[in-house]
Amino acid sequence: MRPKTADHDKLDEGVRIRLTQLEKRILLKRCKEEGYRTMSDFCRAKLVKKREIRKIEVSKDFVRITKKLDYQLNKIGVNLNQVSKNINAQQVHQFGPSDREVFLKILQELRNCFSVLQNYMDVIE
Repeated sequence: MRPKTADHDKLDEGVRIRLTQLEKRILLKRCKEEGYRTMSDFCRAKLVKKREIRKIEVSKDFVRITKKLDYQLNKIGVNLNQVSKNINAQQVHQFGPSDREVFLKILQELRNCFSVLQNYMDVIE
């Protein structure tokens, strides 16, 4: 169930303005271009809030590399789920040195993936 909205966060007050048809079309176009879901969100952002949604343009190489990373991270997650399912399915499992090596390799791969993603995030910001 969704948590109850606090009284100070409720959007229960309205403001009415009059626009020409052209002005309204321009306003709707800007809402869509800037990524706002509704005209109300757009108006609140422009009139009251300081923070705005920024549209980020990225190269095709960035999209390709990001999709590849996402795919690889998903594969790692699937493998981890299979390992944990296998471990939990057995009554008792003692980890040996070879298990520890595998877990350390997985941890290092996850750190590498995180590092690459962090570098991309730094470029975006």
